[in-house]
Amino acid sequence: MEKLRERWGIKSNWQILIILFVFSITGSSSLFVAKPIIKFIGITKDNLPTSIYWILYIVLSFIFYQIMLVLFGWIFGQYNFFWNMEKKMLKRIGLGKLIND
Repeated sequence: MEKLRERWGIKSNWQILIILFVFSITGSSSLFVAKPIIKFIGITKDNLPTSIYWILYIVLSFIFYQIMLVLFGWIFGQYNFFWNMEKKMLKRIGLGKLIND
């Protein structure tokens, strides 16, 4: 826990628990939300090759993950931490130009 506190610049163990909780519910929720949306769009395993279906599902889940990470961070009072983390992630995947610092 001490390494996480130093690396993330966190003051308390309680804050670490909140952050880890937000990461866990965000991952599960993004997959849960992406499945009905991909069906609503009309993408199924029957009308696409399985590999393309899974690629689209993962991409859509990733997009929802990014949005929900900041949203859940805000709900649990850790908006600044997750917004800074989101900016780092977007910069690493080459979308840093979308963020105004």
